[in-house]
Amino acid sequence: MSIHVAITRRVRPDSEDAFQHSLAEFFRASFEHHGVLGVSMIIPPPHAATREYGILRTFATVEERDAFYQSPMYREWEERAKTMTEGEAVYRDLHGLEAWFNQPDLPRPPRWKLAVATLIGVYPTSLLLSNFVGPHLHEVPKVFATLISASLMVIALTWMVMPTVTKLLHRWLHPDA
Repeated sequence: MSIHVAITRRVRPDSEDAFQHSLAEFFRASFEHHGVLGVSMIIPPPHAATREYGILRTFATVEERDAFYQSPMYREWEERAKTMTEGEAVYRDLHGLEAWFNQPDLPRPPRWKLAVATLIGVYPTSLLLSNFVGPHLHEVPKVFATLISASLMVIALTWMVMPTVTKLLHRWLHPDA
């Protein structure tokens, strides 16, 4: 089971471009560390009142996560990041569906709402994939066809579907916001 960590950092005024560039370089270098499975940067919208950036990291195991955060490479990044940020970074482990629904400064929605929102994303995505991709995979051995379908499902959900679903359902997921 993968380990997901959400990190938030408040970037100093006029340091946004330098922070993004430096973080992107660090992202590329961090994949050399064994057990790092993925990383994403969440950038505030242009002209937003906040300068809070989000970083989502995925690790293979708890041990790999801990080794990464104790590595000299990470400590060097941390020192560099401190020159571009205000205050301390906030780290939070994400579990299961929570990784898609993380909203800093908002309470977590109840699990049943997370499940409903996920179904709203998964069901049409699986229909589309089975109708448009499935017919092209009949000649592929089943184990590889399933891997291709699952990979496309995860990619679609992670970068397209769930961000859209959570945005559309924001008021329902976070009625007190």
